[in-house]
Order: sequence, then C-alpha cells, then structure tokens
Amino acid sequence: MSVTGGLKPAAAQRAGRWPQWACTNVAQWLVLLGRPARARAAATMAWRAPLRLAVGAVIVTALIAGTMVAFDAWAIRAVERLPSWLIAVFDELTDFGKSGWFLVPTGIALLVIAALASPALPHVSRLVLAAVSVRVGFVFLAIGVPGLAVTVVKRLIGRARPLVGPGGENPFGYLPFGWIVEYASLPSGHATTAFGVLLAIGVLWPRLRPLLWTYAVIIAVSRVVVTAHHPSDVLAGAVFGIVGALLVRDWFAARRLGFVLGADGVIRALPGPSFARIKKVARQLVAP
Repeated sequence: MSVTGGLKPAAAQRAGRWPQWACTNVAQWLVLLGRPARARAAATMAWRAPLRLAVGAVIVTALIAGTMVAFDAWAIRAVERLPSWLIAVFDELTDFGKSGWFLVPTGIALLVIAALASPALPHVSRLVLAAVSVRVGFVFLAIGVPGLAVTVVKRLIGRARPLVGPGGENPFGYLPFGWIVEYASLPSGHATTAFGVLLAIGVLWPRLRPLLWTYAVIIAVSRVVVTAHHPSDVLAGAVFGIVGALLVRDWFAARRLGFVLGADGVIRALPGPSFARIKKVARQLVAP
C-alpha cells in the first residue's frame, strides 16, 4: 500500500485540510466541555453540602461586613501615611493582578493546540494534546469566569472607591447601577483574579501553592496600598475568585475532565501527561 510521508493516503489527505480540522478541534473541545454531567455528580460534592454552604456564607458575610465597619476607613488613612517609595513599589506590582497576564497566554495556547493537532498525528500524541488542552482550558475558565462575573457585579453594587465622593474616606458611599469605574469597588477584580489563579493553578500543581499564595497576598495588599480598594473589597474579591474557580472545577469534575469525583465527595486532579511526553509531542508538531 502506498504511503505519503509515512501516512496512509486517507490520513495524509485529512491532515492537509487545514483550517477545517482546526475548526473541528475547537468544536470538539466545546462539545466535550458541554457534555452532560455524570448523574448526581454535583449533589455528592463534599464542599457543596447545604450545611457547609450556609455556615460558610454566614461567616464570609460577617467577615466582609465586619471589615467594612471596623477596618476600611482606618486602612485608607493608614496607607496615606506610608512612604511614597513603598506606594510606588506596590503601584508597579498591582498591575500583575490583571487577568490578561493569564488569559492571553492560556487562550493563545488553546488556539495553538487546536491549530496544530492534526488528524495525522499518532493517536497517543492526540490524547496528550487533549489532556493538555483540558488543563489549560480549565485554568483559562477558572480565572476568566469569576473575573467576568465580578466585572458585572461590582458595577451593579456601585460602591465608591476610596477617596471618591463626599467624605473621602467614608467606606459607605454607593451608587447602585451607576456603571462607572469610580463606583466599582466591591468586589476587587484584581483580588478575584489573584485568588482565582491561586485555586486554578494550585489544584493542578500543588507544589506551586506557596508561590501562588505569596502572589495572591501581594496583589490583595497592593489594591489597598494604592487606594484602589478597601480591605473588604479585597476580601470579597478573594471569595469570588476562589468560589468561582471551585465551581469551574466542579463543572470539569462532573464530566471527568482533568478531575475526578471520589466516592467521598472530594474532587482530585487526574494525573496529566509527563513533561517528557509533552516534549516528545511538541517535537512532532514542529518537525518538518
């Protein structure tokens, strides 16, 4: 049987139909993501037990409200007395809390995989790329979904940023549904991103958690130091980021995509392809 470049003629023909198969890869990924959840999966997730959710909601609400009353105004007065060089340092660091630092590279990575995952690749190599795309897609959505939600919620709440409006340091200025950036303080979008990153990357690569915690705390503190947010805004953003990323993880786990739901209701990350295997596939993609 004749072959072309080591491939059977049919496989070689399929491999040449770009961008049709690239678009097919994207469509198949979306179908995989949207497939029905396994029966009763969400109901057995341990952290979603009604009592735990109720207790958690009460504690979080009390912490945010208590911080708003006891610490917000004090914190803004305190940071105004910090040395200018320290504020300048945090002003540089705070930009690393923007979601684009994570959404752009992960989004590009997904598009590159879709564009290069040719049907002509060996079956094992395509499975490796599928496993990588699931994990990269999880990170993208676990950061992007809560970030998008907060972008809307904060403008509906309409809380004034520090030093905005009458009273300056008054932490109780609101303009609900104002939809302007000066009244978009609660929750903090940067904190949402930072703690979404902590959860999304931390559940896949636990060894990075100390570094991720350091990053998240620095971004959270920076938002108060540069007087872009009150402490309660940052706390609310952290909760949004963590809970939003957990919900995305639950979605993936219910479909056994990168995660598995154990009989005890605890979700665990499935082992991914080794770095050596990924390097091997990468060489196949760039080979002439």
